[in-house]
Amino acid sequence: MSLIEIAPPGFDVILDIAYARADNFTGKAIYRRAAAYLHVDAAERLTAAIELAASAGFRITLFDAFRPSEAQWALWNHTPDPDYISDPRKGSPHTRGVAVDLTLSSSDGAVLEMGTPFDDFTDRAHHGNTCISAEAQRNRMTLLGIMTAAGWDRYDYEWWHYQLFEVERYPLLGDDALTEGLM
Repeated sequence: MSLIEIAPPGFDVILDIAYARADNFTGKAIYRRAAAYLHVDAAERLTAAIELAASAGFRITLFDAFRPSEAQWALWNHTPDPDYISDPRKGSPHTRGVAVDLTLSSSDGAVLEMGTPFDDFTDRAHHGNTCISAEAQRNRMTLLGIMTAAGWDRYDYEWWHYQLFEVERYPLLGDDALTEGLM
């Protein structure tokens, strides 16, 4: 199965690949390069989300997409919390190429306030949390509306994570699924 690279100009997204930098929750870079890939089905859904966001005056900033199983193990070994990190033995929607971690940005690229940063592993990051500002609640609901309308499913504990429905029908993939790996 081939994965499609998600990058401008083919995809009007802002790439901010968190695991290619050391300023993620692990404190070190997991990927050796900043790139994003998705299964063709997920890429089609992302295109729909990009178009819906643009029609409302927003852009999508992408933190992560396909995550090789080797990277999933690195995250799990650092933080083995199944509420926030999928057990690599079971697989993750990311390791299947059918999940995205993202946020909304204004048309000029400024990230909207969402109440917590990406990868905040607390209750404040859950969908429907009312302990965040009204502005952050509105922004999360806008993101949820865009992603839902584009055909994505959400993960209740992470406002930034969306995945295709029925993820189990997609195979787990390692870094060797890419011509030029991320690891």
